Amino acid sequence: MAGPHGPGFHPHLPGMGYKILSTTLGATMWFFIFYRARKDGPKLLGAHPWGHDDHGHAAHSEHH
Repeated sequence: MAGPHGPGFHPHLPGMGYKILSTTLGATMWFFIFYRARKDGPKLLGAHPWGHDDHGHAAHSEHH
């Protein structure tokens, strides 16, 4: 038997408190992700924290 709003599933909409909480938690998550990407991004993309990037090039150019 169909309800007053027709057949199908009709969930309740979330309350205002849940909307504010979900927006706050979502924004906090993205701010944290961007903060960590700013701090750790170069390392994840291949930059090494130790300074050996030009060691091989300097030693190689002295021999030629």
